[in-house]
Amino acid sequence: MSKKSEKGDGIKARIYRPKSNGKPSKRLYADFRDYADVGGRQVALKPPGSKQATTDPGVAEVLCAEILRELEARRRGIVLAPSALERGAGSQLKPFASKHLIAKKKSGRFTNDYLGQVEKHLGRAVEFFGSARVLVTIKPDPDVKKWIEALRKLDNGRGGTLSDKTVRDHLNSLSNLYRRAQEAGVVPIGYNPPQVLMEKPQPDRGREAAYLEVHEAAIFLEACRQDRPPRDKHAVPYLYELVATCCLTGGRWSEVAGLMADDVNFERRTVTFRPNLYRKRLKTANAARVVPLWPQLAEILGDYVPNLRGPLLFPQRGSPFRPVDNVRKSLDRAATSEVCKAPTGAPRWKDGDIRSKMFRHTYCSARLQTLDHGHPVSEFTVSKELGHGGTSLVRRIYGHLGDVRHRAEVVEYRLENVPQELRKGLRLA
Repeated sequence: MSKKSEKGDGIKARIYRPKSNGKPSKRLYADFRDYADVGGRQVALKPPGSKQATTDPGVAEVLCAEILRELEARRRGIVLAPSALERGAGSQLKPFASKHLIAKKKSGRFTNDYLGQVEKHLGRAVEFFGSARVLVTIKPDPDVKKWIEALRKLDNGRGGTLSDKTVRDHLNSLSNLYRRAQEAGVVPIGYNPPQVLMEKPQPDRGREAAYLEVHEAAIFLEACRQDRPPRDKHAVPYLYELVATCCLTGGRWSEVAGLMADDVNFERRTVTFRPNLYRKRLKTANAARVVPLWPQLAEILGDYVPNLRGPLLFPQRGSPFRPVDNVRKSLDRAATSEVCKAPTGAPRWKDGDIRSKMFRHTYCSARLQTLDHGHPVSEFTVSKELGHGGTSLVRRIYGHLGDVRHRAEVVEYRLENVPQELRKGLRLA
């Protein structure tokens, strides 16, 4: 009986570290001398693309299993299809991630913003696991679990760390890559390490999304109207018009940023969200829609649109053919201005409190309080104006019950509608 047979033919039993000067090496090897009749020998366990044996026990086990599979097939006279490891660079994380992103781009089903986020997620995966890491060597435990812990410690750029929702988005991007890898035959069918985790990071669904009540939106709009942007290429000179359009249409940020001047029809009193040369697609099939041009927005845009020098309603400063991008600093400047101070003199909001996504929630909440021919507006009408296919999102996420009820025929955020007790101390021009 051979030495290998005494140990057993398990994968771990074959792996060893050779000794150098009496000390075990960090590199891992495997012993297949019991398969000498079909070419078995002692081999260094090298991942594809690497010139040295691996030091990772998990990777070593996968490599050893693939070699054992091939030797067993030779002994039985079976011809196998090339394994994922034998395909070389095609099964490595970074090259396959590039192919995956190119394929998603070619499909035309995803926005550039979404693809940018996926690229960022997969870039972090490549940085953590290694660019040459073979896909089938990444295991749910410990590899993906360690990545989750590393992501939770990453700086989010706002003085904190990545939320569980953002970490889950990273896992979803990696899981989607493994779905394509299965389709391409790079990994076995069903092999998807992020998907099989029993406990995954969950977004905090118990906390209500941030939004502005009607009187708060009126105060913030006044702050935007009085805003005096600095002479900086990133400052937004039309903050008042931009925020008003967000709050009075309920459009997603990318939808509002990509509006063209022709999308605003003052005769028909409508605003149209549709694909165009500068925003080639919308988020969903239901996102193409026409929403009312409410009187307040018509007043605000009435003096603004005729003075535009390009096709876009909100172009970047100095780039008339590129939609406006990041407005966080401008929102922070308005939110912390004198106009937005509470009656006590304390700041009503601080940096980071007001963000563009709030305006969509603000519109939905205000719209649900309006009347339609004397009757409360239907959830179906509101959901269609938001570009949803059904009413569930309005009920679960976008609709909020504020402390101040404001029934009206139209959506508007005017200072004269701010309750008297809340108007004290307002710093108005």
